[in-house]
Amino acid sequence: MMKLRGVLGAGALLFAGIAGAQVADMPGGPKVNQLNLTPGVTQIANDIAWLHWMMLIICTVIFIGVFGVMFYSVFKHRKARGAVPAKFHEHVGVEVAWTVVPFLIVIGMALPATRTVVAMKDTSSADVTVKVTGYQWKWGYEYLDGAAQGVEFMSNLTTPMAQRMGKEAPGEFYLMEVDNPLVVPVGKKVRIVLTAGDVIHSWMVPELGVKQDAIPGFLRDTWFRADKIGTYRGQCAELCGKDHAYMPIVVDVVSQEDFDKWAAEQQKALASAADDPTKEWTKEELIARGEKVYTAACVACHQATGKGNPPAFPALDGSAVVMGPAKAQILTVLNGVNGTAMAAFRDQFNDVEIAAVSTYIRNAWGNAGKGQDPVVQPSQVTALR
Repeated sequence: MMKLRGVLGAGALLFAGIAGAQVADMPGGPKVNQLNLTPGVTQIANDIAWLHWMMLIICTVIFIGVFGVMFYSVFKHRKARGAVPAKFHEHVGVEVAWTVVPFLIVIGMALPATRTVVAMKDTSSADVTVKVTGYQWKWGYEYLDGAAQGVEFMSNLTTPMAQRMGKEAPGEFYLMEVDNPLVVPVGKKVRIVLTAGDVIHSWMVPELGVKQDAIPGFLRDTWFRADKIGTYRGQCAELCGKDHAYMPIVVDVVSQEDFDKWAAEQQKALASAADDPTKEWTKEELIARGEKVYTAACVACHQATGKGNPPAFPALDGSAVVMGPAKAQILTVLNGVNGTAMAAFRDQFNDVEIAAVSTYIRNAWGNAGKGQDPVVQPSQVTALR
């Protein structure tokens, strides 16, 4: 589990080295030349690291013992030295020894491992429950209880495109930085309920000792209790598509007081930003809102210039769908396009956001004033859901 994290993080560190940037340990993330498991800041992470070392030592002792006896026997009793093999069919003592000893070793390894696995699966009596949904290529978070109940947001990679394209030197948190991190209180049991909206993803944060697959159509859960305040970073650990490397996870562990303050701010923002799909929005309002939605969710695939990344992601500048009736574009955003990389956004965006991003695209770049239906109202999206 934890070694995979080191491998994933090594890619970012290697790129940084190639680009000439100074390579250093990433706070809460991968370390330079990291070969061992991450000790972590949870009891489960510590138990995993301890089990790793315990089993490694046992296996090493067995390896040295078995091969030591074998090589010694081959060397000391070889034919060239006149050794004569003994003639016997069985030895009760040997038979008992090589049955009982391995059994005791397996039991000695299985008991602590089983205790840790059972603890990892015990998600009862959680203080905070968060539903996490994996999308290509971002994470959706929704707080199901507690002070932040009802708060939900998308968490997107914020590493600039220029760094990803190698035009700028990578920053300190290259490919491991997001706009909206998951915020949880220190010392509290946090239950993570996982699913996915498209393909299989995997939510992994090594410092927290957590790795669980997110599977479409299924709800799976895991948990952690961080013992130390800080920011901890992970990545999707399942090959989920072309931008798999651009799907980081950032968890901010804060004090209970700071968490309550953050939750209150989020609840206030949630109430003030409630979108009314029945309202008649102006063109300017929709374009301003749509640009933010496009920057957060669409720019990675279709570029800031709308030129796309053919053939997987076609250009939106001059697109026949964009320039034609609004219905086709709305349905494309709502339902995606089967057989292509275009995902469905009906569960990620509300009607106002879909109408806004559609209006923005129809009025951006070279599309302005050329196509049909330059303004898309939320009511049109509601009617097509």
